[in-house]
Amino acid sequence: MHSRISVCVLARFKILFFLGIFFYMPGLLAETFRVQAIQIKGTQRIAQDTVSAYLPLQPGDMLSDAKTPELLRALYKTGFFSDIRFERVGDILQVIVVERPTIAEVRLQGNDSLDDKTLRAALTASGLAEGKPFQRPLLAYVERDLEEQFFNQGKYAVQIRTQVTEAERNQVTISFDITEGDMTRIQGINIVGNKAFPEQALLDQMQLATGGWFAVFTKEDQYSRPKLDADLESLRSFYMDQGYLRFEIRSTQVNITPDKTGIFITINIDEGAVYTLHDIQLSGTYIGEIAPYFEAIKLRRGETFNRHLVVESTERLSRLLSDQGYALAQVNAVPEVDEEQHLVALTFDLEPGQRVSVRRVNIEGNSRTRDEVIRREFRQMESTWFSGEKLRLSRERAQRTGYFESIDITTPMVPGVSDQVDVNVRVTEKPSGALLAGVGFSQSEGIVLNASVAQDNFFGTGKKVAVALKTSKANQHYEVSYNNPYYTVDGVSRGFQLSYRATDFDKLDTADYKTSNGIAGISFGVPLSEFNRVNVGLRAHHIGLKVGASPSAEVKNWVTAEGRRYLNAEVDLNWQHDSRDSAWFPTQGALQRLGLELSIPGSRLKYYKLFYKYRHYWSLPRDWVFSVNGEIGYGDAYGDTSQLPIFENFYAGGPRSVRGFQSFALGPRDSQGDPIGGNMRLVGNAELYLPPVFSPTMRLLAFVDAGHVYDTKATDIRLDHLRYSAGVGMSWLSPIGALTLSVAKPINPTSLDKQKEEAFQFSIGTTF
Repeated sequence: MHSRISVCVLARFKILFFLGIFFYMPGLLAETFRVQAIQIKGTQRIAQDTVSAYLPLQPGDMLSDAKTPELLRALYKTGFFSDIRFERVGDILQVIVVERPTIAEVRLQGNDSLDDKTLRAALTASGLAEGKPFQRPLLAYVERDLEEQFFNQGKYAVQIRTQVTEAERNQVTISFDITEGDMTRIQGINIVGNKAFPEQALLDQMQLATGGWFAVFTKEDQYSRPKLDADLESLRSFYMDQGYLRFEIRSTQVNITPDKTGIFITINIDEGAVYTLHDIQLSGTYIGEIAPYFEAIKLRRGETFNRHLVVESTERLSRLLSDQGYALAQVNAVPEVDEEQHLVALTFDLEPGQRVSVRRVNIEGNSRTRDEVIRREFRQMESTWFSGEKLRLSRERAQRTGYFESIDITTPMVPGVSDQVDVNVRVTEKPSGALLAGVGFSQSEGIVLNASVAQDNFFGTGKKVAVALKTSKANQHYEVSYNNPYYTVDGVSRGFQLSYRATDFDKLDTADYKTSNGIAGISFGVPLSEFNRVNVGLRAHHIGLKVGASPSAEVKNWVTAEGRRYLNAEVDLNWQHDSRDSAWFPTQGALQRLGLELSIPGSRLKYYKLFYKYRHYWSLPRDWVFSVNGEIGYGDAYGDTSQLPIFENFYAGGPRSVRGFQSFALGPRDSQGDPIGGNMRLVGNAELYLPPVFSPTMRLLAFVDAGHVYDTKATDIRLDHLRYSAGVGMSWLSPIGALTLSVAKPINPTSLDKQKEEAFQFSIGTTF
């Protein structure tokens, strides 16, 4: 686009240049003379000194016919003037110019799918902007550039009308009246020449599609050349991963319907033959033993050639050298192809280069967070050998703190030194304070309000301070907590908690009793490795139980056996493994927790609760993410306590377990038919996260949930008692806070469960 504009301007300059030579020069010079002075005439906004600065002539210089074209060329090149004329008055050279109009204002109207900022950036890149000289020949090219912007949005029926209005002081106003028209959508994609794979299997490799019910979000039926180019590369990769080493795309045709509302794409391909990997060799220089290098190559002789595995093996070999300090190592996969036998011999050429060390780790972008909060997560130290693995681990650890939206790391060479690099870390901080509010509705509780004020990164120190409350007809919960993740320099954490919770279980549609629970606790966390941690806590409970107006037999029996007031001390011990690549929207890695809550001897009530939770994330092609979650919990009493306290029972149902059911809805019921919970819980979730559509901080998902609660003293554990639900949801770190939403449908509810269904569940908050 810009090259066409340059050619146009150059052609126009040449025309003006020759017109100046043939029409103005005869009246200018008859002979060479020495210029005693230069006079500039005709300027309005451009300073005369500016014109003189561009003119390659000074008083006292000789001027002849041969030099005049050079003067014209220099002034026309500025783009300031539409006409230039030279006249000689004695030994004075007069330069008479006509200034081009200046663009006073650029107006845009009618653009809906693209904002003004995007379009003005395109106009500026094409040379049309407020304050610049107006060149009418540019308009046609600028209109085409604007059309390209809308074409990329799938608006091929766009019409752009341009109006130039003269203003005072030799200025103009340019107005672009845009009619976007209807969206142009892909109506057909045909692949010609495929024999080994059905057309649908190939279409599944492409982003572009004819569109389905979800196209309104994915925009997969909106054509753009960059998308098509990416899809062609996906097809090429698919075939080469199946051994088709000589696969070719012969041609592509894109046809638009006459009304510009539909597009048909035809792709002609030549599959070629399947090639087999015949031999694998290493060449060049390797560091240390050779065995790890061959182990990094995930290819086997006799298998079908696979370009994806070749690329992966190359990256592993590069990382192997990088982890030993060879940051600039190069690994090239060199194939030797036998075209007759369709065999490939592959040689990986290793070039470690020079071993480098890290001079400095530079951190920028942290306006609130202190440097030490970031540096303590880094495993790549200054004045040590460079390690790619330590650098990746450092970034993941910093990302898992949850303080940053993004962390970008570059490793430029130190100027003038061949064996040192700097590690430049640029972070983009997230709001570390949060005022979270939730609103919900259920048949039992009605409106539920909850709020919390938290600082996860208190004054940039990495410490967490929080104050939370929740109030409804059934619950009042107040809590103050503090946690220092680096109580010691080795990463030992320490936290404190003060809380009070009052719960009316009858208003939760469960058994008819109330509890009040005051807690004071302290906890410590000890890192075992980069991904593993042990946490130990000690809590004191003061618990009161009040029987309702019409208690069930189970509640009466508990009060008769254990009383109404309890003072307990509890130990909380858990192990945690966290290898996720991010605390928010992880794409790979796992989170595991194995825990024990135990009332220590001397407590009024003696019981324990065991639980295990495992969640794993897998990154899929095209930014899809799949996740599975499994939870199991079990509790029981010991000593002289008759059973697990009824207020410590497990429950299931609701947004955190089985969506589509009310909280507490699943599991055993008391003698009056109300849920009372049980001493064992099973929960499982499978979630498929779609690629980001509207924003990187928003993920849409589809899910299947399963779960149930059991009383193992009364019934056997039967998996056919599990309740299932399925639905869709959304998680969004919005400008006003974290928003979660789900719409779910129970799959196998019983007649009693149907009274506890809750299809729509959400919570929303605000950040500051």
